[in-house]
Amino acid sequence: MSRLWITGYRSYELGIFKDDEPKRKVIDYVLTNELTQAIMDGTDWIISGGQLGVEQWALEAAERLKPKYPNEFQTAMMLPFAEFGSNWNEANQLKLHKLSGMVDFSASVSKRPYESPQQLRNYQEFMLTHTDQVIMIYDLDNAGKSQYDFDKIKRFAESHPYPYRLITFDDLQSAADEYQENLNNGSQDD
Repeated sequence: MSRLWITGYRSYELGIFKDDEPKRKVIDYVLTNELTQAIMDGTDWIISGGQLGVEQWALEAAERLKPKYPNEFQTAMMLPFAEFGSNWNEANQLKLHKLSGMVDFSASVSKRPYESPQQLRNYQEFMLTHTDQVIMIYDLDNAGKSQYDFDKIKRFAESHPYPYRLITFDDLQSAADEYQENLNNGSQDD
């Protein structure tokens, strides 16, 4: 079994506030390509969290791939604690609830509501010990909340066979150029 964790920036860290923004389309393009390759390489589980941004977008992209690869992988949304997202606005809570109903498995690492940062550290440890690799949309020159995950992943990989792949802003720019070229050539769906 091969389990892939996907994480990265929150939507606001990327300046993305609407689903139809061009930057979001490029990230969807990147995630779809990365997930397609991972599935073709034998990934059985695509696992992410519920944060607004890369985590939710990755699970949405995975769900869109299921018709093309109907029996080849499953999706899981793992949340760090109970009642995760309950302080979000109604629209964002609805997105989280809808997505948790679409994935094959959803659960909280801690059964208690947020009490301390230790729950977040426990979540990181859980994700590292229950996945085999990670893809992260994260640029070392542009720290954000994902810095905590990256630091933990890097330390874990120093003493475990745990490959990680960073998709940087340069990678996203290259993907944007490719996406635009495909649009210009009429080979992109949207």
